[in-house]
Amino acid sequence: MERRQFIKGSAIIGATAVIPDLLKAASGLVGTEKVRKVHGVINASKTMVGTLPVLRAFAGDNNDYVSPYVFFDEFGPVTVNPKDKPLRVDAHPHAGIIPTTYFLSGNGHHRDSLNYDFQIGKGDFMMFTSGKGAIHMEETGKKLYDDGGLYHGFQIWLNMPSKYKFIDPATDVHRLDKMADISGKDYTARVVLGELFGAKSKIETLFPVFYYHINMKAGCKLTIPTNPNHNAFIYVIKGKIETEGRKEIKTNQVVLFERNESDVTVFSAEDAELLMLGGQPHNETVYAYGPFVMNTEEEIKKCYSDYRSGKMGNPDVVNQSGH
Repeated sequence: MERRQFIKGSAIIGATAVIPDLLKAASGLVGTEKVRKVHGVINASKTMVGTLPVLRAFAGDNNDYVSPYVFFDEFGPVTVNPKDKPLRVDAHPHAGIIPTTYFLSGNGHHRDSLNYDFQIGKGDFMMFTSGKGAIHMEETGKKLYDDGGLYHGFQIWLNMPSKYKFIDPATDVHRLDKMADISGKDYTARVVLGELFGAKSKIETLFPVFYYHINMKAGCKLTIPTNPNHNAFIYVIKGKIETEGRKEIKTNQVVLFERNESDVTVFSAEDAELLMLGGQPHNETVYAYGPFVMNTEEEIKKCYSDYRSGKMGNPDVVNQSGH
């Protein structure tokens, strides 16, 4: 049963679902019934957020298979020339979610109504725990402005369970020393959140969730254990992979897995880069309207009232340029 409802005017919209392609060549995986089955595949679609080009993999849809995540954008890769006008998303509010930002290349500038103003760069992981409501602004960072370079990363929202929806907001930036890196014979993995193969992230979360960044060499086979009661999905950043049922997942596609089994099997005939995410599903009704994700329509109305009355901060102050 879908545990979600979206009210008129919502900015939460879904990407395109597709039937997964089947491999035409020989399979790189040995068949087994004790692995997670593929539920479906989603194509990411191009859109703009402010002046920033993004690929949107999902936005409020498929909640039963992606919760506790609720929204997934890949920003860039885009080349920024020195002294270019920053790519920017002007000050806007959030409530009820934790927008996370993870940089693969380049750097960004974050300012918010909690009096944080900082630069974040390659490998950094930011969590903007919006709770009862806060405002932030995001743009390309000072190093890119000065020197130019590639701007590339992810903003992915974690939905907050109902008991945390109205906690005080907070902003946290985590560097590589808080994450765990794994180096195998034919793969590397960074554990941004959660635990994998005995390597555990030091970043604390309010609820069970995992976030892995994996690079696979050609011919790599991985069996990734998960809690069978938790959701799991994979986004292919680069290359293509094979998973259960000889299904081929290509660049900028998400593969959603059924629950009830632990292992996720993945094979890459060529070099591939991917994110694997998931965690404990909330199993709660989701009301989404623009940047607010709550459990009832009344809570959404309260968010807008709080924003209009200035309780979440002043967007004009947050918008002050740092360049």
